[in-house]
Amino acid sequence: MAGQRAVAVDELVENQAKRVVLDGVPIAVVKDSAGDIHAIGDTCTHGEISLSEGFVEDETLECWAHGSQFSLVTGKPLNLPAYEPVPVFTVEIIDGDVYIDPHATKEIQ
Repeated sequence: MAGQRAVAVDELVENQAKRVVLDGVPIAVVKDSAGDIHAIGDTCTHGEISLSEGFVEDETLECWAHGSQFSLVTGKPLNLPAYEPVPVFTVEIIDGDVYIDPHATKEIQ
């Protein structure tokens, strides 16, 4: 993977999202309650709101403005008003740092 360093794993707080911008692409990096690290697009597809300011529960990230929840695994919205998914990025951990390629999204079925 040709990823870029996004953040140190130590900087991530469980069940909170951290906003990073890599090559102009805003990404929400999340360490869920199981300790898994996810990276999804940081912009809500309903209202152009930063998702990293929202609420994390299990494997979901909720937009603080209108309540749409997005799967951290698939990027798909789990409720309205959002109906378009956000991109999901591959995460690689190298020597305690999170690496993400902001130009390569996962293919989600």
